[in-house]
Amino acid sequence: MSKIVVLGGGESGVGAALLAKHKGFDVFLSDQGQLKPEYQQSLLDAQIPFEQGTHSMNNILDAQEIIISPGIPEKSPIVQEIKQKNISLVSEIEFASRYTPAKIIAITGSNGKTTTTLLTYHLLKEAGLQVGLAGNIGHSFAKQVMENQHDYYVLEISSFQLDRCFHFTPDVAVLLNITPDHLDRYEYQFENYIQSKFRIFQNAKPQTTCIFWSDDPVWQSHANSMPHQAQVKTISFDNEQADMLIRPDEIKGSSHFQLTLDEAPLKGPHNAINMSAAILAAEAVGISAESIHQALHTFENAPHRLEPCGSWKGIQFINDSKATNVDAVFYALNSFKQPIILLIGGVDKGNEYEVLDDLVKEKVKGIICLGTDNQKLVKHFGPICSSLFSTDNLQAAVEKSLEWGQAGDIVLLSPACASFDLFKNYEDRGNQFKAMVKTLTDGK
Repeated sequence: MSKIVVLGGGESGVGAALLAKHKGFDVFLSDQGQLKPEYQQSLLDAQIPFEQGTHSMNNILDAQEIIISPGIPEKSPIVQEIKQKNISLVSEIEFASRYTPAKIIAITGSNGKTTTTLLTYHLLKEAGLQVGLAGNIGHSFAKQVMENQHDYYVLEISSFQLDRCFHFTPDVAVLLNITPDHLDRYEYQFENYIQSKFRIFQNAKPQTTCIFWSDDPVWQSHANSMPHQAQVKTISFDNEQADMLIRPDEIKGSSHFQLTLDEAPLKGPHNAINMSAAILAAEAVGISAESIHQALHTFENAPHRLEPCGSWKGIQFINDSKATNVDAVFYALNSFKQPIILLIGGVDKGNEYEVLDDLVKEKVKGIICLGTDNQKLVKHFGPICSSLFSTDNLQAAVEKSLEWGQAGDIVLLSPACASFDLFKNYEDRGNQFKAMVKTLTDGK
């Protein structure tokens, strides 16, 4: 019996272990941290041995294949040892995709993955298809494959997951955009990150639908990396021949699909790209224009993505805590015509803020830097924004926005940074922001 080791006991790792056991492998799971009680119970119920708080290298290195959590970096010592032993090292996505005949829509990109994935899933589900949601979102892909209840899967795929995909072949592959992100995982080489994202297309067949935003300058400089034999579908603001043309007031498809942006469930140019990609993906699996239109009207996006979270005396508060890189903030600023008070900051990931300068000069009346170390932000934006406030206290940040704000203004939490200096994660940051807005505005 072949042995499979799973590294990482989170949602994807435990799901992969359950599927491997179901397929008859000898399975062992190892996690350097502590497993949640519910995951421990799932492993115990399936009689899968596991360890937590350590990695027993002898037990790990005698595996024929290792399924690795996307959270474990390539440069970690354990990965280096596995590579030296030439043991097959794959992601949950790669492993689980071997065992399902379902059609797969896989979506990647630096920004907009979750929104596009959720919308695509919603369009398929509302059309009556048996569809699962997985990858970076939802429940474990592997566990759902084991339960075998779906004819379609919509998967949000990160670059880390793609790094360990070799034969994974989605039926519909979507690349939304590529902007610098997670460069600490890619030796601070943008090109390495670009190549990781393009892996979504690496096994495309003639019948594969490949969807991408053709205006993306990174895509344009790497167009020769695209599979020429696939069914290519493009999204553009400029190219009249694109399969989805985004105009100032509508999205128009070559299939004669039309959506007026005023009635669209998502706002902003970046979300026009996201919606276009989801619509093209739905069309690729046979969903009708009528069904897509009906489903669009009932879609609600995930929290922390340009999420309205209250108003006070005409000042509107927007929680965009998921904006953890500079380009996400660029998209957010472009989504509003009103004057903006911008809350930015956290753990800088090697950001270059120059791309925001023109928008800040045009739209931002004040910047509030929220983090334990705001020196880089203050140095960069101080000369171009007359009102700038630095703090490591969320309450002080929101109070300052109330002091500066006037009726018609937008207070936008769009940090451009990770959250780990002051918060557990971006969700915690967004939830605390929403709660603070409610507390302070209710009390005034």
